[in-house]
Amino acid sequence: MNIALETPDQPDVIALIAELDVYQLTLYPPESVFALDLASLKQPNVVFAVARDAAGSAIGCGAIVTGPEFGEIKRMYVRPEARGKGVAGRLLQLLEDEAARRGVSLFTLETGPYQMEALALYKRKGYRRCERFGDYPDDPYSVFMRKTLQSHKVK
Repeated sequence: MNIALETPDQPDVIALIAELDVYQLTLYPPESVFALDLASLKQPNVVFAVARDAAGSAIGCGAIVTGPEFGEIKRMYVRPEARGKGVAGRLLQLLEDEAARRGVSLFTLETGPYQMEALALYKRKGYRRCERFGDYPDDPYSVFMRKTLQSHKVK
């Protein structure tokens, strides 16, 4: 497995993001899915990473939007057949490391209550539930989490 910073506008990565969209819409109503589109993922303040299997196929992705107050994890997804192998944890680590190199000291995310594997991963990685942040509406399907740089070590 290889995990690296890449652009999101590659056909296999676009297909992976589309899978994520379909998956989220099986769990939550459309108005409760706060996903970044492809144009947003290509902005200079966004770090985007892709996990690839031994054959070079995209099996996971994730992004972090860096800003002056915090970096927000977005678009984390690992194909079901690749789960349980540490892919998501390694993606998250790479995103956090790159954001920390860019001066980010607070990491945040918004996910949903039905994504139990994701919630468990974030908890293991030091994220704790917090109040709503940014421009998110008050939504019963949103779970907000954060962690500070003190609990994160850059490799």
